[in-house]
Amino acid sequence: MLSFFCIFLTGLSCVLWDGVLGFDEVRLVNGDDKCSGRVEVLRNNQWGTVCDHGWDFRDAHVVCLQLGCGFAEYPVQGPTFGSGSGEIWLRHVQCSGHESSLEHCAVVLNSNFPCTHQNDAGVKCSGSLYMPTLTLLSPHTVFSSGESVRFSCYVLMGQSHISDFYLHKEGVPTPLVTQRVDQGQSRVELTLLDVETFQQGSYSCRYSVMGNFPLQRSPPSNSINITVVDLLTPHHWYNTSLEAPPGSVIRGHSFNITCSTLQQYPGASFQLRLVRSNGTLRHSLPALTPSVTFTFPSAQTSDEGYYYCLYRVQLGGRTFVSRESQPLPISVRDPDPLLSPMVISWLVSGLTFVIAVIFIITVAKLMCNKQKQPSELERETRTCVDNTYVALSINKL
Repeated sequence: MLSFFCIFLTGLSCVLWDGVLGFDEVRLVNGDDKCSGRVEVLRNNQWGTVCDHGWDFRDAHVVCLQLGCGFAEYPVQGPTFGSGSGEIWLRHVQCSGHESSLEHCAVVLNSNFPCTHQNDAGVKCSGSLYMPTLTLLSPHTVFSSGESVRFSCYVLMGQSHISDFYLHKEGVPTPLVTQRVDQGQSRVELTLLDVETFQQGSYSCRYSVMGNFPLQRSPPSNSINITVVDLLTPHHWYNTSLEAPPGSVIRGHSFNITCSTLQQYPGASFQLRLVRSNGTLRHSLPALTPSVTFTFPSAQTSDEGYYYCLYRVQLGGRTFVSRESQPLPISVRDPDPLLSPMVISWLVSGLTFVIAVIFIITVAKLMCNKQKQPSELERETRTCVDNTYVALSINKL
């Protein structure tokens, strides 16, 4: 939308806003390099100049910013870089200094101020801001939670007017570290203190330069990726036969201890440490899953003591070990003689034998009593010997 207003000075002048003039390009000519010279703009395929009426640092800075030439060291009024030719496309430019190009600045059209090519505006820019280089002062890229990470950010080619260096993390809009430097200093150390796992990622640095108007930042440096390891304390528990009292296992019986963690890293392992009165034993298993089980097929006195579980991983040439779990005390007890499997087996066998004998005797008696009752004569002439009736001979008269 066209937006303008007019003011009365010695005649009618109009101020036009927001780039409706449609400039295609901006260039600097007749300077020592591409970042100094007379300001020219391209409109309708014709290069023209800019009048220096009101030309100041704000206007000059926008030109330097648009051309990627840093900041304005000073604006130039008059034909310092020679007189131009053709149209004077812009008169009395009014930039705030924050615009990305001249076409976004307000300008005065049809001004009654006289302007010739003896009034062509120019600028001397600081030059392109060089990309800085980020290096890691620490000898590794993997860190434990709570450690400090030291970076160095520097500019290979000398860059004047550096104000601050910044350390940026990818995905975070504001810098994590800002370091002010002295005049002429082109290298600085940037330190992340007490890093946490959420701070792992890709880092780069930038610097800012301060001219006469406003602050400008360099392009970002190369990126360095860091990893932060924070191992959780593992949990552990044991399983054994049901007849074992809590906190103990029966000698000769099997038992196992399981170690578990919520985190998992490639190439990690679980370690089980047994602390006993006569020394320490260590067992290790690869952590292919979040939980592993250490099996002991036959408990012996040497298995008695305090068990600790920890998680161990090697990353980036460093070894990281978690805190040890709480101690798990296990004692080895002799089997109770009254309840031992062998005694129980003997008791069951003996009881079975006694029951069988009683059963046989009872059945025999029942069968004997069911025999046919003898006659009176047979009662008199028979006698029962060993549960068997025997006939006696009778002499007849």
